[in-house]
Amino acid sequence: MGNFEPRPNGWNWYWFPQTEDVFEMKKLYVGNLNFQSTDEDLKSLFAEFGQVNNVSIVMDRQTGRSRGFGFVEMEDDNSAQAAIDALDGRELDGRNIKVNEARPRPPRGRSRW
Repeated sequence: MGNFEPRPNGWNWYWFPQTEDVFEMKKLYVGNLNFQSTDEDLKSLFAEFGQVNNVSIVMDRQTGRSRGFGFVEMEDDNSAQAAIDALDGRELDGRNIKVNEARPRPPRGRSRW
């Protein structure tokens, strides 16, 4: 690992590595998933295009069932773009999936509670 330096994040302080290669990962959004699709299904599908670092299908807190979308983190931009080009619109478990670069989550309004 490289040297570390503290950087502020609002009121919290935490450590960021100074090496830039840590931030090269590309996060992809995968939508219109079959509710029976698993993390392993996505990992094996995306592994054809490069190193997959993380896969997470978003689950409903109350029912424990898939919400029909998830995220895949690829090792680099080239493999991520190859996956987007090849998999967007492709059928997986009977549904045509939507694959594109994940966008940052929009800020939420503050709750009074």
